[in-house]
Amino acid sequence: MQSASRASSVAVVVNEGARRGARALERAVRELEVRGVPVRAAHAAGLLAHSDVVMGLLPLGTANDLSRTLGLPRRLDAACEVVAHGDVVDVDLGRADGRAFVNVASAGLSVGVTEHLDPALKRRLGSGAYPVALLRAYRRHQPFAATLAFPDGDRAPLRWEGLLQVAVGNGRHHGGGNAVSPTASIDDDLLDVYAIRVAGVREHLAIARALKDGSFVAHPAVEHVTTRRLHLVTSPPTPLNLDGEVVGLTPTSFEVDRNALHVLVPAGSTAAVHDGPRRPGA
Repeated sequence: MQSASRASSVAVVVNEGARRGARALERAVRELEVRGVPVRAAHAAGLLAHSDVVMGLLPLGTANDLSRTLGLPRRLDAACEVVAHGDVVDVDLGRADGRAFVNVASAGLSVGVTEHLDPALKRRLGSGAYPVALLRAYRRHQPFAATLAFPDGDRAPLRWEGLLQVAVGNGRHHGGGNAVSPTASIDDDLLDVYAIRVAGVREHLAIARALKDGSFVAHPAVEHVTTRRLHLVTSPPTPLNLDGEVVGLTPTSFEVDRNALHVLVPAGSTAAVHDGPRRPGA
């Protein structure tokens, strides 16, 4: 396993829009440089794709979903220790019409949540801002339909009606610690796709209680499939949320970009391995 000390360059990715991000960046860079780790700052993981640069992540945001997926510590000094002495693994990226995302791309309720999750609410409530924004978005949601086509022919086209949300997951966690599915992984060369239908409040509460471990995908009001590529069309066209940023409208084509990023994880972590790109024809 390659270690941080043998990496040719480390890019520290930090959310400077987070409550602690900008204040912590200078301190983290100083600590890492003292330890002899060559560092440069990066603001988007997608910029590092298919390069020799290793990504070190500082979990300073509100949700920290990628940090959870990678098993990173929450404390800054412990996270810097991972950047300095952790193991290098490679993980997948998701692509939405070519645009990179790490955790999840989604349409429907999540877009409403993002729109209600204003900076003032996040500063005041921290992670507690998410359930508040969720309730506000849920009350205003309008159902939609989705058609999924699979260019690789691994399954027949699907049509889902009366939806609350459809999501395409590359990583394991999203929405402040919710799991995409019980088996979702950022290192499995697959996208996990789920859709939640509009249902009664009791059914949605049951789904909500099962979000943390991903077991909600077994609920009768939920659809779940895995694939490497898909084309999503919604009726009506719906805004798309990529890792918390609302961008563009459906229709959208998705694919998994296998082992696109080199990332530092705690020594001995089982979150991912260093196994290189997909073999031709695989």
